[in-house]
Amino acid sequence: MKSPQETKVCVIGLGSMGFGMAESLLRDGFAVTGVDVNADAMERFAALGGAVAADPATGAQDAELVIAVVVNADQTEQVLFGPGGAVATMSGGGVVMSCATMAPDLARVFAKRCAAAGVTYLDTPISGGAQRAASGELTIMGSGPAAAFARIRPALDSVAAKVYELGEEAGTGAAFKVVNQLLAGVHIAAACEAITFAKAMDLDLEKVYEVITASAGNSWMFENRVPHVLEGDYSPRSAVDIFTKDLGIVADIGRDLKFPTPIAGTALQMFVMTAAAGMGRDDDASVARMLANIAGLELPAAAPASEG
Repeated sequence: MKSPQETKVCVIGLGSMGFGMAESLLRDGFAVTGVDVNADAMERFAALGGAVAADPATGAQDAELVIAVVVNADQTEQVLFGPGGAVATMSGGGVVMSCATMAPDLARVFAKRCAAAGVTYLDTPISGGAQRAASGELTIMGSGPAAAFARIRPALDSVAAKVYELGEEAGTGAAFKVVNQLLAGVHIAAACEAITFAKAMDLDLEKVYEVITASAGNSWMFENRVPHVLEGDYSPRSAVDIFTKDLGIVADIGRDLKFPTPIAGTALQMFVMTAAAGMGRDDDASVARMLANIAGLELPAAAPASEG
């Protein structure tokens, strides 16, 4: 890879994770073009000094690296291969980083389609949340040709604190991410159940958070998501619908393998219930709101917005 200033990167998807990745690359001197259907996200990125484009094909024109940070496999296929897709216009021999959680067999299909178009597909699911994306400290669970990882190493170092190269074949990274999402979804559901259970016992929720985060029952998700409940802030950092999708993938794979996933299945139903209650696009900590509604409990409300 050339110097950052001479390396054109296109980031497709400027949501909470993609925006942070694009921002990290821009901060490290890469020539970054952002693409998103959300005009506000595009304006925010342009205000930082990044370039923006109306569609993936325009944004990826002659790009050496395209990073697709969209929601699922369907969106990945659309932005890479659909009308106005990135693969057709990016630099020959370029690299695609595909970051969406998806079934491993779909990652393998996308890798073959990229190879047929003369570009290399890296299966690179990400983890760490919006804050780590913005600070360039994500974890990448990657698989694909080692030479391609070596080629884009400066960009990887810009967006991630840990990059795991898990094999030469696409799909392996996706499989690792599915395992991570099983745990993440279960832990979010358990954290929401625990803090709402504490409310049912009329405990001081701030003190519950303090004690549990210093105790053996703590988890990364409890520590990260319960503050959303305590603040009454359910603006989506990661939406409920993400986990109806991801735990659905877990269920599908488990069924195909004839492997039982009863705990993940219960967590899936908790997210489905929350989505059915109208909170699918809200923060995934809304599982606590769903439980509180069933139990007739009142969780903390958001602080009123301050006036000018």
